[in-house]
Amino acid sequence: MHQEIECIVEDYDRGRLSRREMITHLGAFAAAMAVGSTATAAEPSTFTATGLNHIALNTPDIPLARDFYIKHLGLKVTRDGTNSCFMSFRNNFIALFKSPNAGSNHYCYSVENYNVRDAAEKLKAEGLNPRVAGNRIYFKDPHGLEVQLASKDHSA
Repeated sequence: MHQEIECIVEDYDRGRLSRREMITHLGAFAAAMAVGSTATAAEPSTFTATGLNHIALNTPDIPLARDFYIKHLGLKVTRDGTNSCFMSFRNNFIALFKSPNAGSNHYCYSVENYNVRDAAEKLKAEGLNPRVAGNRIYFKDPHGLEVQLASKDHSA
């Protein structure tokens, strides 16, 4: 986690992130750490997140969004299509999906020892309703945001 924070600060120092983006990323890490600190030894977590794998965004205009991220953040296109575009930066990526409304599509955590079948069983045992799509699994957080789980080597 410390290495990821250092990367965020370094990206800010080098002008690759705005102040607002740096604060948003650091706030997300602080929130994740606060949530993780509430688990007790008697109550282990369902999964162990090792990092934020990617963020997927909905956009009504993929070329406009793609060009924005290239120009202002230096992201590189790894896969581009009519209905989606995947863009990388360092060991991370974002996915853009064609949608009439802009907003969050999902966010994905890398987890230790990821296996889609085991993950589905664990989520069902916790009363969640996972959706499996190939080797990917999705479920809703308490506020309806879509969460995806993946292995550490999941990439665009």
